[in-house]
This record gives sequence, structure tokens and C-alpha cells, in this order.
Amino acid sequence: MNAENGVRFLLIPLNNFNMLPFGGFLDKLRFSADEADNSQQRYCSWEILSHTKGLVVSSSGIPINVDIVPSEVQLADFDYVVFFGSYTAIESQQHAAYYHSFIRTVVANSIPIVSIDNACFTLAELGLLNHHQVVVHWRHHSEFKATYPKIVVRDEQLYHFDRKLISCSGGSAAIDLAVAILQKHVGQIKAEKGLADMLVDENRSMRHRLKSSEQGLHRNRHMDRAVSLMQENLEQTITVGQVASIIGISRRQLDRLFKQKLGVSARHYWQELRLQHVYWRLTHSSHDLVQLADEVGVRDISYLCKIFKKRFGVTPGQCRRDPKEVAPIFRT
Repeated sequence: MNAENGVRFLLIPLNNFNMLPFGGFLDKLRFSADEADNSQQRYCSWEILSHTKGLVVSSSGIPINVDIVPSEVQLADFDYVVFFGSYTAIESQQHAAYYHSFIRTVVANSIPIVSIDNACFTLAELGLLNHHQVVVHWRHHSEFKATYPKIVVRDEQLYHFDRKLISCSGGSAAIDLAVAILQKHVGQIKAEKGLADMLVDENRSMRHRLKSSEQGLHRNRHMDRAVSLMQENLEQTITVGQVASIIGISRRQLDRLFKQKLGVSARHYWQELRLQHVYWRLTHSSHDLVQLADEVGVRDISYLCKIFKKRFGVTPGQCRRDPKEVAPIFRT
């Protein structure tokens, strides 16, 4: 395809989609679409589709109106089909039933499919990710790995290209992905056009490492890297010693950093992350405790219940019946 014909996107926001990746991706297309800032779809174009006509409501409660359904689409008119996942994994999985036949047609036409945010759960349910590698938002790493153990998850990447399947972890990384896709069709200058208007400093590569974490900036590169690895390995496929080795310091040095910053050892911090994950999953899914325990690498359910109650003051069952906002113990 050349720039004169433009690159064409079919955007599919699932119900309860997250507004940031959708808005960021779409606005990047808009800025790159013409020479000025007139929102003219010249160098790239887009349409929005849903399985039913009407309003699709975002997780923030903001609706968008969609008047195109799969039966009305000519797939030959598009170069990419882009799915934006729901706020929770289970919602994204449930949407698989709506798009089964449509996806089969997309695949038959060899059109690249883009998975953004929790849409990876939708595509996994459809069997589309088998024999592929995918990136997943760090908060859902353990959940995805436990649910689809045979699918390879690429840790510490914002997005990933794997043949006709492109995946993105979500959030503002959708902007970076849009730039990467557009570069292939309209060149770097047009692809990066508008980043300054969006107040984005620069386009990040797929292997960009976030300077932030769920707990905030630690202002120490070793600690930031360690926290990132812990978040992505809640199931404990690696040890604290291995984390230290990966970032190039000793286990003793790593513990010293955590003690200095947070007053706890690296192991205790990691346990807090795991317990926070279980709490979040109990209040955002219907999966049983066996799966949640597997996601955080705990084989003894009674032990998990014991440390959970010690931390939160309620059992996992009580937590699910009456969830409350609970802050992490450790603060920077």
C-alpha cells in the first residue's frame, strides 16, 4: 500500500472499553491523516464497528455511537482490524461469542488483527493467539498466563508484532503502537506528526521500560526494575535472588534498597504485591480461589487464606461479598 491510497483501520471498542487507549490511538490517526490539523482522512482513515448498533459505553461511563455492524462491512476496504478490550478480562472473554464468525472472515482475508488492552483475552478465547506471542497489561499478566498457559507472553514490552497479529498492553502505549504501524505506510514524519500537540515527548520503542510503577517512582533504577519484574512475575517463576541477578546487583544489595526505601525486604514487598493482586481479582472477577492462588504461585489454599486475612482482616470469601477500598501497606 502507498500513502496516496491511505492506510485504513476498522476500530472495534468492546463494551466497557478503556477510553485512554481508544482515544490515544484514534487521535494519533487523526493527526497523521492530513497535512494540517483538519481531521481529513487522507493518509489514513477509520471506521468504528460493534456487534450491535447503538451506544458502546466506556469504563468511565462515556458512550460512543456506533452504526456499523459486521454484516455491513466490506473487509476489502480495511488494512487493520483493531480491538479495544473491556475493563475486565471476563468481559473481554464474553465478547468472543459475538465476533467468532467475523474474526474467521478477517483471518481468511489475511487482514492483520490488533489487540489492545484486554482484547488479548477475546482473541485468546477465539483461539487466535495459539502459536503466537503476545503482550499483556502488567496487571493481567498472571491472570492471562494462568488462563492460557500455552500462549507465550512477552514481558516488559509495550507492544509486539507477530506476523498478522499485533498486540499492545494498553494505556498510552496505544499511541506508540499507532506510530509504529503508521511508519510502515506513511513514513516517520507523518507517523509522528501531532505528538507535540498531544503533549507526548517522543515515540517510545516497543521495549521501552516504564519509569513508573503501581506504587509510584522509587527514584532508583535498580528498584524500579525490580518492582517491574515482580509485577510481571507474581506467580514466582523467578526468585528474589534471580531478580537481583537480572538487574545486576546482589540479593543483599536488593534487600538493602527495599529496606532503605520501604522498610521491608524485597520478599515481603513481593508478597504484598501478590496479596493486592488476589484482592483486586476477588473484587473484579468470578474466578475461584484455586485459580487466583495459582496466579500468585501459592499451592496451599489454606495458607493463602491465612495470610490474606492477616493482611486485610477478612477472608477471601468475605472480601468478595463485601469489597472495600484497600491501600497498599508499603509507600515510597
